[in-house]
Amino acid sequence: MIKGIGIDMIELDRIQHNMRQNNRFADRILTYKEKTVLETLTNERRRVEYLAGRFTAKEAFSKAVGSGIGKLSFKHIEVTSNTYGAPEMNVAGYEDWHIFVSVTHSRDYAVAQVVLEEQN
Repeated sequence: MIKGIGIDMIELDRIQHNMRQNNRFADRILTYKEKTVLETLTNERRRVEYLAGRFTAKEAFSKAVGSGIGKLSFKHIEVTSNTYGAPEMNVAGYEDWHIFVSVTHSRDYAVAQVVLEEQN
């Protein structure tokens, strides 16, 4: 049974501005594992897309559970990629839930959608 749906969108130039202005911005958003992946990306555009995608996925999850970021921390939510490159999400305290996540980018935006399903 579906328990929640969340969506989020952000401008890539907003993420890029935050990355340039605050060198700890990524540290606030990403888990250690996610930050390790970010550091392997050499192209600035790809780094911005990666961080924006993780940011929107985490915001979308917080909307799907109805709490928003605040009760949940960005660090409680981890977005990884499966062997095909598709995003997967793991969230502390939500191990018994099936979490569907989709992330996309355009020239100007990153968008993520999360659907939560209670496992039987």
